[in-house]
Amino acid sequence: MRLVPILLGLAALSAALLSAAPGHEATLSRIAAEALARGPAYDQLRDLLARHPGRLGGSEALAGAVRWSEARLQALQLDRVWLQEVMVPHWERGHPESVQLMVPGAAPVRLAAAALGGSVATPAEGLTAPVIEVDSLEDLMARGEAQVAGKVVFLNRPMDPADPDPGRAYGKAVDQRSRGPRAAASLGAVAALVRSMTQARDDVPHTGGTAYLPDGRNIPAAALSAVAADRLSAALKDQPDLKIEIKIHARWHPEAVSHNVIGEIRGTEKPGEIIVVGAHLDSWDITPGAHDDGAGVVQAIEVLRIYRALGLQPRHTIRCVLFTNEENGLRGGKAYAAHVQATGERHVFAVESDGGGFAPRGFSLGQRDGPVHERARRWLPLLEPLGILAFTEGRGGADIGPLLPLGVPLGNLLVDDQRYFDLHHTVADTIDQVHPRELHLGAAALASLVWLVDQEGL
Repeated sequence: MRLVPILLGLAALSAALLSAAPGHEATLSRIAAEALARGPAYDQLRDLLARHPGRLGGSEALAGAVRWSEARLQALQLDRVWLQEVMVPHWERGHPESVQLMVPGAAPVRLAAAALGGSVATPAEGLTAPVIEVDSLEDLMARGEAQVAGKVVFLNRPMDPADPDPGRAYGKAVDQRSRGPRAAASLGAVAALVRSMTQARDDVPHTGGTAYLPDGRNIPAAALSAVAADRLSAALKDQPDLKIEIKIHARWHPEAVSHNVIGEIRGTEKPGEIIVVGAHLDSWDITPGAHDDGAGVVQAIEVLRIYRALGLQPRHTIRCVLFTNEENGLRGGKAYAAHVQATGERHVFAVESDGGGFAPRGFSLGQRDGPVHERARRWLPLLEPLGILAFTEGRGGADIGPLLPLGVPLGNLLVDDQRYFDLHHTVADTIDQVHPRELHLGAAALASLVWLVDQEGL
């Protein structure tokens, strides 16, 4: 029974090999050589992180990154470089947060924690309350107000270690971070603690956004490291009445001006049809943002640099878009899509790098109608030397996602992301966690796919 799909798969691969576009091998080899032997992406990433870490919306670090990336695009002598103004949320965590387990008759036990993005502050002196541990939003709501009111809710469901896809495991667990605090608040909780979204067993907390209801009660919220979460859970099993002391000093400011940074090479045959390669400039405030998403920023810039360095003349306009405010608002992606809709610009493809600067493994592709990923599989023989082994069905990345309802085919660079959530939204997302070779391979893969789409279409 299982032989049939195997034979069908071999037949499909044979068809792909036979239909691989002739004449592109030499150009793709030049693209790879340029990226791998002469590419400055890693050095540029080091510079970006050294100058502008913690690039959260409203921060001077993000404003500096806008200026930095604009200068890098201008240095390529592109046909056009410009800024699109975007108003973004402005939240600051203030003085470092503190979470302590209060043990009767002993010194408080400090638990590694990071306030969640958007959290409100505790009173200046902090708050102290008993803890209730739950393993899901369903478990939380089943406890009801009688059990939850006046307590700190501790959401302790880990990412599923049995799932080989870390992105899927993250997606199944992240609701407790994004919606857990507001659910706890609706039942009268005084604060929320969430197990960090990671499969690493370390003492590094992972921040990330949480969303409150506009008319709901807001409570302070923080993420605990995996080690701290395990420690708290074990302590509660022995002493269920233990209390937690939490101090969070965050505050909201008025919205701030930021910008999408855009540069393009005009097409020779179809300048009115645009191919976008993008990434997001911002990062969470506690992190240098190497993999998330400094890597994608320098890879997107590198695509245009490669075209200029090799003298490649695209048929369509190739546009690099570095989006602002992906992390806590997606304002940049929404503003860009609104611009496209308002101006009637025709986009024929958009691809994004926001999975980290790890070794490339494939692309996910999606379109409002039609199996675009299946059509792209004819290119696998050409891209296999770069590590591209698959085209899968998807919906693009977060920043280009708003283009999907406009009928734009979308792509997302897929990488070997088993270690991504070890670093995601943490102080550990540093330049030393990025391998230059893998970063440059990803840039070559992006530039190669853009070339193939430009020459043949999807």
